[in-house]
This record gives sequence, C-alpha cells and structure tokens, in this order.
Amino acid sequence: MELMTDPRFKNAIKYVRAFLFVSLIGMSLVLILFISVLIYAKVQGPPPLAVPQSTLFYSDDGTIIGESHTGEKRYWMSLEKMSPSIIDATISIEDKSFYEHHGFDYKRIAGAVIADIKAMAKVQGASTISQQFARNVFLEHEKTWKRKLLEAYYTLRLEMNYSKREILEGYLNTIYYGNGAYGVQAASQYYFGKDATELSLAEASMLAGIPKGPNIYSPLQSLEKAKIRQSIILNSMQKDGYITKADAKKALNEKLIFIGKYPHARVEIAPYFQDAVKYTLKTKLGLDERLITLGGLKVYTTLNIPQQKIAEKTVANTVSKDSDIQVGLVSMNPKNGEVKAMIGGTNYEESSFNRAVQAVRQPGSTIKPLLYYAALEQGFTPATLMRSELTTFRFDDGHANYTPHNFNNHYANGEITMAQALALSDNIYAVKTHLFLGEETLVNSIKRFGITTKMAQVPSLALGTSGVRVIEMANAYSMFANGGKKVSPVLIKRVENSKGEVIYEQQSEDEEVLKPNLAFVMTQMMTGMFDKKLNGYTSVTGSTLMNQMSRAYAGKSGTTESDSWMIGFTPQLVTSVWTGFDQGKPIDLVAEKSYAKNIWIHFMEDALKKEPKKKFKAPKGVVGVKINPANGKIATKNCPVSRLTYFASGTEPTEYCTEHLFHEKQPPKEKSQKNRKHDSHKTWYKKILEWS
Repeated sequence: MELMTDPRFKNAIKYVRAFLFVSLIGMSLVLILFISVLIYAKVQGPPPLAVPQSTLFYSDDGTIIGESHTGEKRYWMSLEKMSPSIIDATISIEDKSFYEHHGFDYKRIAGAVIADIKAMAKVQGASTISQQFARNVFLEHEKTWKRKLLEAYYTLRLEMNYSKREILEGYLNTIYYGNGAYGVQAASQYYFGKDATELSLAEASMLAGIPKGPNIYSPLQSLEKAKIRQSIILNSMQKDGYITKADAKKALNEKLIFIGKYPHARVEIAPYFQDAVKYTLKTKLGLDERLITLGGLKVYTTLNIPQQKIAEKTVANTVSKDSDIQVGLVSMNPKNGEVKAMIGGTNYEESSFNRAVQAVRQPGSTIKPLLYYAALEQGFTPATLMRSELTTFRFDDGHANYTPHNFNNHYANGEITMAQALALSDNIYAVKTHLFLGEETLVNSIKRFGITTKMAQVPSLALGTSGVRVIEMANAYSMFANGGKKVSPVLIKRVENSKGEVIYEQQSEDEEVLKPNLAFVMTQMMTGMFDKKLNGYTSVTGSTLMNQMSRAYAGKSGTTESDSWMIGFTPQLVTSVWTGFDQGKPIDLVAEKSYAKNIWIHFMEDALKKEPKKKFKAPKGVVGVKINPANGKIATKNCPVSRLTYFASGTEPTEYCTEHLFHEKQPPKEKSQKNRKHDSHKTWYKKILEWS
C-alpha cells in the first residue's frame, strides 16, 4: 500500500524550516550586532565623567564666601568621605544586585515587564544604578527608544571602563534630590545643614527615598509620605543585612530637624572681590568661563572676612545715602601683596562696575611719594630746600606756559624742605622737582612701582593728572611699606580642580626694586602728613585725622577737582581709598571731599584694632637727625621745633640752625669733604630751579 503525504503537512514543515532559518540568521545578526557594540564601546574607551559642579570660593581662613553655578547645586564628594549609611541605603533601595550585575539586572527587567503587563501601565522601573548614572551624566530624561538605546550603550561603556566604586560614587554625586540639589553633599547641606560625611542612619534613609520622586517624597513637601518611604528603605536595609531590626526602629523614631536652605545660598560677601577673582582665573590662569562656573573648582582666596566687613560697614556709615559719590577701596598685606578687603562701589546690585580695579582716575598728590623717591635717588634729601611761591613755568620748546597752584593759593613765599613740602602737599615744590629730574624720570619711576596705565610726559604729571587704578596705588605704596621689595596684587592663593589636584599655587616674590634705605626715608617722610611739627604756611594734610589715630601711620592724600584719595599704611596693612563721581563731575560739598580720609582712618583703626602696634624698622644705611623743619638744618636746644628725620647715611645735614641762638653762637662743625661736596650740589640745582 502506498503512503501519500498530506500537502498541508509538507507546507508546515517548509514553514518551520524557514522560520528556524530566519531565526538563526536573526540571532546571528543580533549576536554580531551585540559583539560589534561591545567592541565599539571598548574601542571608544571610558566616557568622560565631566559632570557640572559648583565652583566654591573660600576666604583666607577657609570659610566659603561664594559659589559659581547655574542654579544647580553640585558638590563632588569621594565615596570614602560619605556616610556608610547613605551608601547602604541607596544600594538597598535602588539596586540590590549592583555588585553582581554588569550594568543590567535581567531578572529585575523581566519582573518589571510582567508587572507592567499585569497593570497595563508603566508601574515598575528596572534601571540599575549604572543605567541611572549613564542617564544623569550623558542624556536627557525624555522617554524615547533612542534615549533607551543610548542609555544602554553608555551603561556598557561605564561598566567596561570604570570600577563599581567609581560608578557608585558618580551616581551618588549626580542623582537629583530636589530643590536644586544634585548629589548627596548638596542634598545633605540643604536638608540637614551638614556634610554628607556626618549623616546618621535616620537622615541617610530619609535622603535615599527622595530621588524616586523629589516632589512627592521630600520631607519639606510631605513629611508623611517621606516617613513612609523611609520606613520602606529601613526595612529593605534590614532584610539585606545592613542593619538590625533595632537599628531600623530607632532610626524610624528619630526626630529629624530639617534646614531647607543652603549654607551659602547667595553671594553676600565681597561681590566685587569675587568678580575680580573670576577675572583673574580667566586672564592669569587661562581658564574658560564654563570651567570657572561649572568645573567644581575650589578657589582659595586672600580675602579676610572681618576686614572686608569692616570696610563695607565703614563705607556704609560714611557715605550719605543721598549722595551719588562712589568708592573704590583696596587693602592689602604689603609683605606678599595679598588683598584682604575690596570695595568696588557703594551698591553692587545697582552697579557691578568695580572701581577698585577697573576705574582709571587721576591720583592727584598721591603720586608725589613716587616722584620724591626718584628725587632721593638723584641726591635730594628730606632737607633739600626750594622756594614755594606762585610760579609760572616757561619753556623754550614751544610748550605753553604752566602755572600750577597750591590749595587755596597759599604759598610759603620762601624756601621749604622736601619733608615739609610733602606734608603740606606743596605743588610748586613737586613741579620744580619733576622738571629738574626730567619728565621721563617720573614716568619710569611710576612703572617701577607696578603701575601699568599710560603716563603723559607733561609738567602736571607731578600733580597726578594721568589716571591710575586704586589697586595699583595700593600696590605701589606696599613697596614703601615692605622696604622696597617687588610685590603684585594677589587675590588667589591656590586653586584645586574637582579631583582635589592643585592646578595653581601662588609663588612668593623676593626681588628688590627700591633701595631699602631710601624706601625707609620716604616712608618716614610720609609720616609727616600726621605730624603738626611740619605745619608751615598751612597745616599738614592729615591734621583732621590725628586725634583718631592710635598708632603710627605713613601716607598721602590727594585731590583733584573730581577725585579724592587717601592712601596710607602700617608695616602690616596698606589701604588705598578713592571717592568721586562716575561721570567725573566736580566734588563740591565739603563733607564729600573728606569721605576718602574718613573711610581710610576708620577702616585702618578698626581693621588693626587687635593687631600689635608695629613701628617702621630702620634698615642699614640710614641715620636719624633732629632738624628744624623750617630750614632743614640741625636743630639746637634753642629751636622752637625739632623733628627726628631720617636720611640716607652720608646725606644728612651738617649745618646747625643759628636762627634761634640769640646771644649764643653755636660753633660751626667742621664739614667732611663728602658733605661739602653734597652741600655744593644742593646749591647748584637750587639755582637752576629759580623760576619767576
């Protein structure tokens, strides 16, 4: 009997064979694709973990004074520093098999699929910590197949190239905890006002529940729901063996105190200073804006918070709220150039223009110490005499005549010493000195003092008619205060990157740019503005400040029609103050003209209140002589006024004052050949400077 095959059976076999063949090809393609993806992921190497992080700025004592971010608080903390409780709680509730899988928990994925099918909705997630970290760092949170595939790809790359601890650390530093807090450190500071290092089990279990739904499980949104979520986490930790039942019960019953704000939510301390620091990071260190803002840098600055607060308070108490006068103030340590306080204006919110470092204003008579230092190098001394009288300077090179004036048109109408000329701020003496030395001498001297703004070689330069910056003048006077050593303004001591590596550290300078003995002589001359012994045809310029001084200061004031300055120092601190109008209009009110001096003295007195009262130490190569301030000769017991004045050794006066001897005659002292030569030098250049 012949067996006949059913045609339908033959067709079924054919279809099965085709299906198996296609399935085999499909599986092969999938396997090839998977292997290709693995190879490509390996070739691509580790994905960069360039997570945006807040840059923090610190004062000189390590206090945070501000931060730079885009509204998201992100602070990186190493896994070793985190509380073990936050690590255990996170793993227990987010990814129990984190250390066993290779990025994907297939059992959990299958369970989630079944749960979703049963509920006919998306009810259970299956993302591992690795997947969530990949999403947080590299992707947006939109729900598309493309994002899912990219998430899987980046998860593979993470698992291939980073250890589990590195992935876990990254996750804990990037997961969102609500209220702008990204990472456990930011969350810990916001919710509990402490570092993540200090989190208790109760606090950690509360925090670990927030990422599931920050708007639902935040204790600040709903404490009831947050406690339910905390209970679930504690039970999970107990089942996983991280804690005991007693630990869980104790943590659940612990009363927690929630802060609900960041410890440094706003930039309230020294905003002008912080702007200057950011500018320095950009220009001096060459860092780009994004790295400065979101690079997770730690910038250790030179700011002294107590002195900064004194400066802000002093300005607020001195400048009338009805006045449009602006202020620029820089206070720095003359030994190393570290800026301790900075005021760039009276109101940062109204104007962020920093008048301490950006504005270029005429310094007036505060330029004279730089001129007279150059004169000391050319043989002048504090006792050098010149006539102070209304003088018109005429020139043979076609330049117009020049007639400078003293304040209120007061003149000695006779000879005065350089020491007295500085104390009284005599303009005639300054211009004569400037023209005798040559106009280029002062220009070069100003450059030696670190001032970079362009100077005009004109007779009026001696009276400060070319603009400078407040910070430059503080720096220039620092070279007098520190004995002639080069110094530059320092705002940043050290910068660390997000990994804690030092990428910049300030190096100290030890270069001598001024002669120490002449720097000291100049400093002593600058104490004269506060010494009534130097009163002459007018009072010394610091006479209104004397009663407020508790220690020795050296300094110089300066005024132009639209600028008012006061710069002064002790061995520990130099402070430069400018006041004026932004538009350069004249300062007419008497009270406004005194702002700079009043701000300076009140700041210095308060800033140095707890500091020892140090004197300026005389270096080698100087000698102190009591002279008659009126004529620069050695004072006798009959002179009504005598003042201890310092000279470079060998340049001190040798002639005694005979104006007050009456019937007594002081025997002349035999002059050395060197001193006779010096007196002769004084005579010939005095004659050259006789203008009418």
